[in-house]
Amino acid sequence: MNDEEAVRSVWRHAEAAPTDEAAQMKEIIRYATLAPSGHNTQCWRFRLGNRSIAILPDLSRRTPVVDPDDHHLFVSLGCATENLVQAARAFGLKGNAEFNPESGGVITVGLERSKAEESPLFKAIPRRQCTRTDFDGKPLAPEELRLLEAAGTGNGVAVILLTEREAMEKVLEYVVEGNTMQTNNPAFVNELESWIRFSDGEAIRSGDGLAARSTGNPPAPRWLGRLLFRTFFRAKPENWVEAGRCYERFALQATALGIRNAFVNQPVEESGLRPEFAKALGLGDRRPDLVVRFGRGKEMPRSLRRPVESVLV
Repeated sequence: MNDEEAVRSVWRHAEAAPTDEAAQMKEIIRYATLAPSGHNTQCWRFRLGNRSIAILPDLSRRTPVVDPDDHHLFVSLGCATENLVQAARAFGLKGNAEFNPESGGVITVGLERSKAEESPLFKAIPRRQCTRTDFDGKPLAPEELRLLEAAGTGNGVAVILLTEREAMEKVLEYVVEGNTMQTNNPAFVNELESWIRFSDGEAIRSGDGLAARSTGNPPAPRWLGRLLFRTFFRAKPENWVEAGRCYERFALQATALGIRNAFVNQPVEESGLRPEFAKALGLGDRRPDLVVRFGRGKEMPRSLRRPVESVLV
């Protein structure tokens, strides 16, 4: 299987809804695995129950340098939860997600039969991607901004849309400062590099990590890829889960509107910079969770996913 075939086998809708309940549950989980995760670590596992699916954190896939308090990990679980709920609805199941901190952060999605409905967000799941590309710079329509804000708002989670150039330039200053701090940290560089898949063959074998193509770099053997990488690179958990669900709805709504998005999380990943960044945004004691740039641009090559069987427990 070549890279294009592997990508098509992952980023797709089901050809037909499975009639067997066990196959249906696995298909719902497959949609959940199309959620984003930091460095495409896919830091989740799934356990089938009686009319329920549990989403468990996979701590073996932590990224302790960039994410020492597992914030991004639980945001990723929230993204997977939202995909799961959207897919379940399309298969005639209403999902009710509950976070259990006493179980180590397991999210249990109870499922009950309901009317099948394919929402625009569900239809967007196989087309969603974090796109590291140039955007066209054209402003979005007010109605588009309203839809994005509504999609990204949730329980204790608010969206701040910055569309004025002066405000965006201020955020850019913090992004550059955070990026400089990270690139000067050898531990951060080594951790990120360990999740880069520098050749198509390596990406297909692992089914995880960041494909070199998706980062805007050409595919290359690992020894050459490491050199190019270094050259280019130098120039409360339940609330985090809710933030992840809100981001995923934002991303799926954006995808449905033909809008791309990408994380620029450096100001919130650096703990020493985050309070100053929050102050600049006027957030008081609230924590900024994610920083996302969005606009219209071209589609980029995609990273892969591991098979469902490898994430079931």
